Amino acid sequence: MSTVMIIVLIVVVVVLAAGAFAVLNRKRLNAGGGHSLKRRFGPEYDRAVARHDGDTKAAERDLEERVKRHGSLRPRPLEPAAREQYSARWNLAQERFVDSPREAVADADRLIAELAGARGFPDAGHYEDQLDALSVHHAAHVHGYRRVHRAALDTTGAEESRTGTEEMREAMIEARALFDDLVADQHDHSTARSGKHTSGKRSTGITRRGVQHG
Repeated sequence: MSTVMIIVLIVVVVVLAAGAFAVLNRKRLNAGGGHSLKRRFGPEYDRAVARHDGDTKAAERDLEERVKRHGSLRPRPLEPAAREQYSARWNLAQERFVDSPREAVADADRLIAELAGARGFPDAGHYEDQLDALSVHHAAHVHGYRRVHRAALDTTGAEESRTGTEEMREAMIEARALFDDLVADQHDHSTARSGKHTSGKRSTGITRRGVQHG
């Protein structure tokens, strides 16, 4: 075998090895990115995969785009008086649920949208963009807002709604976790999630068995 052929073979082997390494490295990076997204988005990751009919790559591109657009957002703080007002309005919506569940769900939907806008997220007029931004920063609880919004749309102007009272109650319960996150400053999250607000009074709440008054 001539020297030239040996050199050619060496070059081919090196090129193939470099290509194989690049492919393996790309797979490793993609796998790492997927795990990172799963950790960040939790159940929202699975919902994204389901919306893309099981296509994890498409779902991850969607989630990566959300992070790119909204990851640098820094929520604005609320004035104490505004926080108290939002809390009072949520309690009124929950109390209203007893006699008018459909109107209460619509109130909760509007209230979360308004509160998110006040905290610096996209405003209520851009629901999908607002939801994407909230999913980046409140992935564990954003689905409650989605459920309340769907229920509100289902009840608006409809004599016979497909959304039953029990489903609306569960949507309100789930949405409350996001509301508590949004209405509380970071150092108050543990208090908010215990069902209390800055006033120190336990708010009126909807339970899975009905409505409780505290």
